[in-house]
Amino acid sequence: MRAVVVNEFGPIDTHDIEEIKDPTPETNEILIDVEAVGLNFPDTLMLQGLYQTRPELPFVPGRDAAGVVIGLGKGVKGFLVGDRVVAQVRWGAYAKKLAGPIDRCFGIPKNMTFFDAAALGTVYPTAHVALMIRGQYKKGETVLVNGAGGGVGLAAVQIANAKGATVIAGDISEEKRQLALDHGADHAIDLSVENLRENLRSQVFAVTDGRGVDICLDPVGGDVFDGSLRALAFAGRIITIGYASGRIPEAKVNYFNLKNLTLAGVALDLHFQHVPETILDTMADLYGLYGQGKVKPEITTIFPFEEFKTALNMFAERKTIGKLVLTMGS
Repeated sequence: MRAVVVNEFGPIDTHDIEEIKDPTPETNEILIDVEAVGLNFPDTLMLQGLYQTRPELPFVPGRDAAGVVIGLGKGVKGFLVGDRVVAQVRWGAYAKKLAGPIDRCFGIPKNMTFFDAAALGTVYPTAHVALMIRGQYKKGETVLVNGAGGGVGLAAVQIANAKGATVIAGDISEEKRQLALDHGADHAIDLSVENLRENLRSQVFAVTDGRGVDICLDPVGGDVFDGSLRALAFAGRIITIGYASGRIPEAKVNYFNLKNLTLAGVALDLHFQHVPETILDTMADLYGLYGQGKVKPEITTIFPFEEFKTALNMFAERKTIGKLVLTMGS
């Protein structure tokens, strides 16, 4: 089968598609003929050996793959050959075939395409867990979403809007801010301004009557995190999701005493590992919201598998808007 293979960690352009042996499903795994692959920012880090998890070399990268079940390992229950499924794996998705653990695979609703299923993987459950579990969202609260035009950010905007929040979308370009507004954000703030430490807070205060926000979902880090921390209301919660800016921020812990603030992190893989039942509930809720038309991935470009480097370099150059997907072809 064809697959992207990482033989040595390095820049995106140093990796290629190779012909490798088809995987064999082991106990509690299903074999999937992959039709679509969802791309994520962490994929670029994993290729370079910069992600928090470094797989043993060589490996196939990629987290989200949607397709059809073509084989069953021992002990598999709940899946049949011919089922339409999406897998959210730690790596292995950039391939025509994938052996996915059943606790990381989910049936696809009849009204959902393979492209939407692949695009909904990882970013939507990450945003959902960040808001509902780690952020302890309560209906009617005000939520600031940074990087609102990207994969996790736009998912968070849609979910928060569907749950009845007042949503403030922060991003660096007018195009990305408008996209967030089109998908349910109530206000938008500019993250490209100078002195974000002061100016992010002033923009938030201007649309919250000086109160600030109850929750901030932050996949950006850096100066954006620093400014967002100051934009929280009393007992506000800031959820750190990622560091697309390239800088992991630091905060003086005494600052959290000043307004009874809470800092929490979110890592979806840890929920799969420690509390997998929460992921089942999350996916059920997301599928319900999708069926109601309240959430839907904004797929801006579908690339042929052979153009995976072009697609991933868009993350590196911070040119991504919405979700990027690969089509695997025949």
